[in-house]
Amino acid sequence: MSSAPQLASGQRSQVFIGGPAQAQPTLLFETDELQIEAPNWSLDGKTLYVNGNGLLWAVDVSTPETGLRHIPYDGLPELNNDHVLDPDGEHIFLSGNDGHIYRAALSGGAVERVSPDDGMWHFLHGVSPDGKRLAYVELKDFSNPGRLAVLPLTGGSVSRPDTGTGHIDGPEWSPDGEWIYFNTEGFTSAPGHAQLARIHDTSGEVERLVTSETVDWFPHLSADNQSAAYISFPPGTLGHPPNLDVEVIVVSPQDWTTPLQRYRLFGGQGTINVNSWSPDSTHFAFVAYPTAHDGE
Repeated sequence: MSSAPQLASGQRSQVFIGGPAQAQPTLLFETDELQIEAPNWSLDGKTLYVNGNGLLWAVDVSTPETGLRHIPYDGLPELNNDHVLDPDGEHIFLSGNDGHIYRAALSGGAVERVSPDDGMWHFLHGVSPDGKRLAYVELKDFSNPGRLAVLPLTGGSVSRPDTGTGHIDGPEWSPDGEWIYFNTEGFTSAPGHAQLARIHDTSGEVERLVTSETVDWFPHLSADNQSAAYISFPPGTLGHPPNLDVEVIVVSPQDWTTPLQRYRLFGGQGTINVNSWSPDSTHFAFVAYPTAHDGE
């Protein structure tokens, strides 16, 4: 049996589309058959890629009523929800529940393991704009904080930029390749109090993006670098668990302190773990998980 997350009785997966100019998100697709998570928007704008039940699936943006299309891979372990598109538009990088990262064609088929056999867990979140490096969270075990690691795909050793002592997650490059954005517990002593930050790709300078009472995860920038989205958990939340009342917040990267839109929903883990901006930067996708007792 799969160890992937499953919907509770009466619960649904709902894929919404939001954006900086959209006060209310639009429901694109929903199902009560599968807990789907972490949308990626394809480079041609036609498809959303999601994971569910340890597998990768596609949703046609123009005809979502056709449902989920399974993408079959040969010899790929069960997946988690850390998957990021290759900038070539034809491949995807996938994190397996065996702790490794794989590269595969979006059409399915054979896979190639790209993470080193170093005894670590590797949780992918970012691909450099030129497609030559991966940014991931490195864990020796789950009792220790995650660290930022950068893997060159063309040869060379893994580098580990210094982001401080707190657990980090969600590292991904800015569209210009100058910064790696992430969330970190390094700014406060409160357990689990993640905040948004970025580190310069060459100088190693770390900047805090916003100071809040909430627990903030997964900053994602649009391709034109004019918009960003992240998920905000209630104060005191440890990690990024599922099934909580959360907010997905849209901001300008020039001012992370002033929300442009706030979408309240029941979700958390799986809602927006990876970058889900459309290629034209006008919209992004996220997932809610309402129960039979929730409002829309």
